Amino acid sequence: MWAQYYCNSLQTIVHQASAPLSPHSSTTTNPRFLQSRNMIGYFFAIIPLYVLVYVPLTNIIFGSGVKRQLEEESSLELNSSFIASNDPLFCPSHSYNTYILSHEPLMVYIEGFLSRNESEHLVRVSEPLYAPSTITHGQETKVDKSVRHSEVALLERDEVVRCIEHRARAFQGWRKNIGIEMLRTQRYGVGGHYGMHFDWSGGGKRGVDRVSTFMVYVDVSPDIVGGGTEFPRIIGPKGGRWGEFLSVTENEDGRVEEGVTFKPIKGNAVFWENMGRDGRGYAETWHAGLPVEKGEKVGLNIWSWGRTVR
Repeated sequence: MWAQYYCNSLQTIVHQASAPLSPHSSTTTNPRFLQSRNMIGYFFAIIPLYVLVYVPLTNIIFGSGVKRQLEEESSLELNSSFIASNDPLFCPSHSYNTYILSHEPLMVYIEGFLSRNESEHLVRVSEPLYAPSTITHGQETKVDKSVRHSEVALLERDEVVRCIEHRARAFQGWRKNIGIEMLRTQRYGVGGHYGMHFDWSGGGKRGVDRVSTFMVYVDVSPDIVGGGTEFPRIIGPKGGRWGEFLSVTENEDGRVEEGVTFKPIKGNAVFWENMGRDGRGYAETWHAGLPVEKGEKVGLNIWSWGRTVR
Protein backbone atom coordinates (compact mmCIF):
# COMPACT_ATOMS: atom_id res chain seq x y z
CA MET A 1 0.00 0.00 0.00
CA TRP A 2 2.78 2.42 0.93
CA ALA A 3 4.57 1.61 -2.34
CA GLN A 4 1.49 2.51 -4.40
CA TYR A 5 1.09 5.71 -2.40
CA TYR A 6 4.72 6.57 -3.05
CA CYS A 7 4.40 5.95 -6.81
CA ASN A 8 1.31 8.16 -7.04
CA SER A 9 3.03 10.91 -5.05
CA LEU A 10 6.16 10.65 -7.17
CA GLN A 11 4.17 10.93 -10.41
CA THR A 12 2.38 14.02 -9.11
CA ILE A 13 5.62 15.71 -8.05
CA VAL A 14 7.42 14.94 -11.31
CA HIS A 15 4.40 16.04 -13.34
CA GLN A 16 4.25 19.33 -11.47
CA ALA A 17 7.98 19.84 -11.85
CA SER A 18 7.86 19.30 -15.62
CA ALA A 19 4.60 21.17 -16.30
CA PRO A 20 5.01 24.31 -18.48
CA LEU A 21 4.84 27.68 -16.83
CA SER A 22 2.25 30.26 -17.63
CA PRO A 23 2.99 32.10 -20.91
CA HIS A 24 2.66 35.34 -18.95
CA SER A 25 5.61 34.43 -16.71
CA SER A 26 8.77 36.41 -17.39
CA THR A 27 10.94 33.38 -16.50
CA THR A 28 9.33 30.91 -18.91
CA THR A 29 12.19 31.01 -21.36
CA ASN A 30 15.00 31.27 -18.80
CA PRO A 31 16.98 27.97 -19.09
CA ARG A 32 18.62 28.32 -15.67
CA PHE A 33 15.27 28.84 -14.02
CA LEU A 34 13.82 25.79 -15.76
CA GLN A 35 16.80 23.66 -14.74
CA SER A 36 16.58 24.78 -11.10
CA ARG A 37 12.84 24.18 -11.08
CA ASN A 38 13.28 20.62 -12.35
CA MET A 39 16.06 19.89 -9.83
CA ILE A 40 13.85 21.03 -6.94
CA GLY A 41 11.08 18.77 -8.17
CA TYR A 42 13.36 15.75 -8.37
CA PHE A 43 14.78 16.53 -4.93
CA PHE A 44 11.33 16.41 -3.37
CA ALA A 45 10.66 13.21 -5.29
CA ILE A 46 13.70 11.54 -3.70
CA ILE A 47 12.60 12.26 -0.11
CA PRO A 48 9.72 9.72 -0.09
CA LEU A 49 12.02 7.21 -1.79
CA TYR A 50 14.55 7.58 1.03
CA VAL A 51 11.96 7.41 3.81
CA LEU A 52 9.73 4.67 2.42
CA VAL A 53 12.26 2.43 0.66
CA TYR A 54 15.89 3.01 1.65
CA VAL A 55 15.44 3.31 5.42
CA PRO A 56 13.21 0.22 5.85
CA LEU A 57 15.51 -1.89 3.66
CA THR A 58 18.68 -0.88 5.51
CA ASN A 59 16.98 -1.57 8.84
CA ILE A 60 16.00 -5.03 7.65
CA ILE A 61 19.42 -5.85 6.21
CA PHE A 62 21.75 -4.04 8.60
CA GLY A 63 19.54 -2.95 11.48
CA SER A 64 20.61 -5.43 14.16
CA GLY A 65 24.28 -5.08 13.29
CA VAL A 66 24.18 -1.28 13.34
CA LYS A 67 22.29 -1.28 16.62
CA ARG A 68 24.75 -3.72 18.16
CA GLN A 69 27.72 -1.64 16.95
CA LEU A 70 26.25 1.52 18.48
CA GLU A 71 25.65 -0.28 21.76
CA GLU A 72 29.21 -1.59 21.82
CA GLU A 73 30.66 1.84 21.07
CA SER A 74 28.58 3.59 23.71
CA SER A 75 30.11 3.55 27.17
CA LEU A 76 28.89 1.13 29.80
CA GLU A 77 28.09 3.22 32.85
CA LEU A 78 29.11 1.30 35.96
CA ASN A 79 29.72 2.60 39.45
CA SER A 80 33.02 2.55 41.32
CA SER A 81 32.58 -1.07 42.41
CA PHE A 82 33.47 -2.14 38.86
CA ILE A 83 36.57 -1.85 36.73
CA ALA A 84 36.59 -1.44 32.97
CA SER A 85 39.91 0.33 32.50
CA ASN A 86 42.99 -0.61 30.54
CA ASP A 87 45.36 1.33 32.78
CA PRO A 88 49.00 0.29 32.33
CA LEU A 89 49.94 -2.36 34.86
CA PHE A 90 53.00 -4.58 35.13
CA CYS A 91 52.03 -8.17 35.90
CA PRO A 92 54.42 -11.12 36.15
CA SER A 93 54.11 -13.58 33.28
CA HIS A 94 51.72 -16.40 34.05
CA SER A 95 50.51 -19.43 32.11
CA TYR A 96 47.70 -21.92 32.63
CA ASN A 97 46.02 -24.82 30.84
CA THR A 98 42.43 -24.71 29.58
CA TYR A 99 39.99 -27.51 28.81
CA ILE A 100 36.59 -26.90 27.21
CA LEU A 101 33.83 -28.67 29.07
CA SER A 102 30.79 -27.26 27.25
CA HIS A 103 30.23 -25.05 24.20
CA GLU A 104 26.73 -23.83 25.08
CA PRO A 105 26.84 -22.50 27.62
CA LEU A 106 30.56 -21.98 27.22
CA MET A 107 32.27 -23.61 30.19
CA VAL A 108 36.04 -23.91 30.50
CA TYR A 109 38.12 -25.61 33.16
CA ILE A 110 41.35 -23.71 33.93
CA GLU A 111 44.28 -25.53 35.49
CA GLY A 112 46.67 -23.22 37.32
CA PHE A 113 44.65 -20.00 37.00
CA LEU A 114 46.36 -18.68 40.15
CA SER A 115 50.02 -18.97 41.02
CA ARG A 116 51.07 -20.22 44.45
CA ASN A 117 52.20 -16.70 45.44
CA GLU A 118 48.86 -15.22 44.35
CA SER A 119 46.93 -17.79 46.38
CA GLU A 120 49.01 -17.09 49.48
CA HIS A 121 48.57 -13.34 49.01
CA LEU A 122 44.78 -13.61 48.72
CA VAL A 123 44.58 -15.77 51.84
CA ARG A 124 46.70 -13.27 53.78
CA VAL A 125 44.86 -10.08 52.77
CA SER A 126 41.43 -11.70 53.21
CA GLU A 127 41.93 -12.74 56.84
CA PRO A 128 41.12 -9.40 58.55
CA LEU A 129 38.24 -8.64 56.15
CA TYR A 130 35.98 -11.66 56.61
CA ALA A 131 32.34 -11.12 57.54
CA PRO A 132 29.30 -13.45 57.46
CA SER A 133 27.99 -14.01 53.93
CA THR A 134 24.53 -12.67 53.13
CA ILE A 135 21.77 -13.33 50.63
CA THR A 136 19.54 -10.77 48.94
CA HIS A 137 15.87 -11.02 48.00
CA GLY A 138 14.52 -7.85 46.43
CA GLN A 139 15.46 -5.01 48.78
CA GLU A 140 16.19 -7.28 51.73
CA THR A 141 19.72 -8.46 52.56
CA LYS A 142 20.23 -10.87 55.44
CA VAL A 143 22.28 -13.75 56.83
CA ASP A 144 20.60 -17.12 56.22
CA LYS A 145 22.91 -20.04 56.97
CA SER A 146 20.36 -22.53 55.68
CA VAL A 147 20.99 -21.12 52.19
CA ARG A 148 24.53 -19.75 52.42
CA HIS A 149 26.96 -20.56 55.20
CA SER A 150 30.38 -18.98 54.71
CA GLU A 151 32.46 -15.87 55.32
CA VAL A 152 33.14 -13.27 52.63
CA ALA A 153 35.95 -10.73 52.21
CA LEU A 154 35.67 -7.81 49.79
CA LEU A 155 39.23 -7.34 48.55
CA GLU A 156 41.04 -4.05 48.13
CA ARG A 157 42.55 -3.50 44.70
CA ASP A 158 46.26 -3.90 45.26
CA GLU A 159 48.54 -4.82 42.36
CA VAL A 160 48.10 -8.57 42.80
CA VAL A 161 44.31 -8.27 42.78
CA ARG A 162 44.37 -5.95 39.76
CA CYS A 163 46.59 -8.39 37.85
CA ILE A 164 44.03 -11.14 38.49
CA GLU A 165 41.27 -8.81 37.26
CA HIS A 166 43.23 -8.05 34.09
CA ARG A 167 43.86 -11.77 33.56
CA ALA A 168 40.12 -12.36 33.72
CA ARG A 169 39.53 -9.65 31.10
CA ALA A 170 42.26 -11.03 28.84
CA PHE A 171 40.78 -14.53 29.10
CA GLN A 172 37.54 -13.12 27.66
CA GLY A 173 39.32 -11.42 24.77
CA TRP A 174 39.30 -7.89 26.23
CA ARG A 175 35.62 -7.53 25.34
CA LYS A 176 34.43 -3.94 25.14
CA ASN A 177 32.35 -2.59 27.99
CA ILE A 178 33.10 -5.37 30.44
CA GLY A 179 33.23 -4.40 34.11
CA ILE A 180 34.86 -6.66 36.69
CA GLU A 181 33.02 -6.58 40.00
CA MET A 182 35.26 -6.14 43.03
CA LEU A 183 36.76 -9.52 43.86
CA ARG A 184 35.43 -11.47 46.81
CA THR A 185 36.95 -14.42 48.60
CA GLN A 186 34.67 -16.92 50.33
CA ARG A 187 35.82 -19.10 53.23
CA TYR A 188 33.98 -22.34 53.94
CA GLY A 189 34.62 -24.33 57.12
CA VAL A 190 32.95 -27.57 58.15
CA GLY A 191 29.27 -27.34 57.21
CA GLY A 192 29.91 -24.39 54.90
CA HIS A 193 27.83 -24.44 51.73
CA TYR A 194 25.86 -22.35 49.23
CA GLY A 195 22.51 -23.68 47.99
CA MET A 196 21.45 -23.89 44.35
CA HIS A 197 21.41 -20.51 42.61
CA PHE A 198 22.15 -18.54 39.45
CA ASP A 199 24.77 -15.80 39.24
CA TRP A 200 22.62 -13.87 36.74
CA SER A 201 19.39 -12.07 37.60
CA GLY A 202 17.78 -11.31 34.23
CA GLY A 203 19.29 -7.94 33.35
CA GLY A 204 16.35 -5.76 34.36
CA LYS A 205 15.47 -2.56 32.50
CA ARG A 206 19.12 -1.58 32.00
CA GLY A 207 19.93 -4.81 30.16
CA VAL A 208 23.09 -5.26 32.24
CA ASP A 209 23.93 -8.39 34.22
CA ARG A 210 26.67 -10.76 35.32
CA VAL A 211 27.53 -12.08 31.88
CA SER A 212 30.24 -14.48 33.06
CA THR A 213 31.72 -16.08 36.16
CA PHE A 214 35.10 -17.38 37.29
CA MET A 215 34.89 -19.67 40.29
CA VAL A 216 38.46 -20.02 41.59
CA TYR A 217 39.78 -22.33 44.31
CA VAL A 218 42.23 -20.11 46.19
CA ASP A 219 43.15 -22.47 49.01
CA VAL A 220 42.13 -26.00 49.96
CA SER A 221 43.24 -27.84 53.08
CA PRO A 222 44.96 -31.21 52.46
CA ASP A 223 42.30 -33.06 54.48
CA ILE A 224 39.33 -31.62 52.54
CA VAL A 225 36.24 -33.80 52.23
CA GLY A 226 33.26 -32.48 50.27
CA GLY A 227 33.12 -28.84 49.23
CA GLY A 228 32.77 -29.49 45.50
CA THR A 229 30.82 -27.26 43.12
CA GLU A 230 27.82 -28.99 41.55
CA PHE A 231 26.11 -28.24 38.22
CA PRO A 232 23.14 -30.66 38.08
CA ARG A 233 22.09 -29.60 34.54
CA ILE A 234 25.46 -29.97 32.79
CA ILE A 235 26.42 -33.23 31.09
CA GLY A 236 30.05 -33.80 31.97
CA PRO A 237 32.86 -35.34 29.90
CA LYS A 238 34.72 -38.60 30.47
CA GLY A 239 38.17 -39.78 29.51
CA GLY A 240 41.48 -37.98 29.37
CA ARG A 241 42.33 -36.16 32.59
CA TRP A 242 38.76 -35.16 33.41
CA GLY A 243 38.63 -37.59 36.32
CA GLU A 244 41.28 -35.49 38.09
CA PHE A 245 39.11 -32.39 38.03
CA LEU A 246 35.50 -33.51 38.32
CA SER A 247 33.04 -36.34 38.80
CA VAL A 248 30.10 -37.07 36.51
CA THR A 249 26.72 -38.73 36.94
CA GLU A 250 26.28 -42.10 35.24
CA ASN A 251 23.27 -44.38 34.88
CA GLU A 252 23.26 -48.15 35.37
CA ASP A 253 24.54 -48.66 31.82
CA GLY A 254 27.52 -46.40 32.43
CA ARG A 255 26.21 -43.62 30.21
CA VAL A 256 26.81 -40.06 31.37
CA GLU A 257 23.74 -38.11 32.44
CA GLU A 258 23.20 -34.56 33.67
CA GLY A 259 25.20 -33.71 36.75
CA VAL A 260 28.81 -32.54 37.19
CA THR A 261 30.69 -31.82 40.42
CA PHE A 262 34.02 -29.99 40.29
CA LYS A 263 36.60 -31.00 42.87
CA PRO A 264 38.16 -28.22 44.96
CA ILE A 265 41.77 -28.07 43.75
CA LYS A 266 44.00 -25.20 44.84
CA GLY A 267 44.80 -22.68 42.09
CA ASN A 268 42.36 -24.11 39.55
CA ALA A 269 39.19 -22.42 38.29
CA VAL A 270 36.01 -22.89 36.30
CA PHE A 271 34.82 -20.23 33.86
CA TRP A 272 31.34 -20.08 32.36
CA GLU A 273 29.14 -17.64 30.48
CA ASN A 274 25.85 -16.85 32.17
CA MET A 275 24.01 -15.22 29.26
CA GLY A 276 23.35 -16.23 25.67
CA ARG A 277 23.64 -13.77 22.78
CA ASP A 278 19.88 -13.22 22.92
CA GLY A 279 20.14 -11.95 26.50
CA ARG A 280 18.58 -14.97 28.16
CA GLY A 281 20.30 -16.58 31.13
CA TYR A 282 21.45 -20.17 30.72
CA ALA A 283 19.37 -22.55 32.85
CA GLU A 284 22.34 -24.95 32.79
CA THR A 285 24.35 -22.59 35.03
CA TRP A 286 22.20 -23.52 38.05
CA HIS A 287 24.84 -24.52 40.61
CA ALA A 288 25.69 -24.96 44.28
CA GLY A 289 28.65 -25.11 46.64
CA LEU A 290 28.31 -28.49 48.34
CA PRO A 291 28.82 -28.76 52.12
CA VAL A 292 32.36 -29.11 53.44
CA GLU A 293 32.42 -32.29 55.52
CA LYS A 294 36.00 -31.95 56.71
CA GLY A 295 38.73 -29.33 56.34
CA GLU A 296 38.43 -25.86 54.82
CA LYS A 297 38.41 -24.17 51.43
CA VAL A 298 38.68 -20.59 50.20
CA GLY A 299 37.06 -19.64 46.91
CA LEU A 300 37.28 -16.51 44.76
CA ASN A 301 34.40 -15.06 42.73
CA ILE A 302 35.19 -13.05 39.59
CA TRP A 303 32.01 -11.70 38.03
CA SER A 304 32.06 -9.78 34.75
CA TRP A 305 29.23 -7.34 34.12
CA GLY A 306 28.13 -6.29 30.65
CA ARG A 307 25.19 -5.96 28.29
CA THR A 308 23.04 -9.05 28.14
CA VAL A 309 22.41 -8.81 24.37
CA ARG A 310 25.42 -9.07 22.03
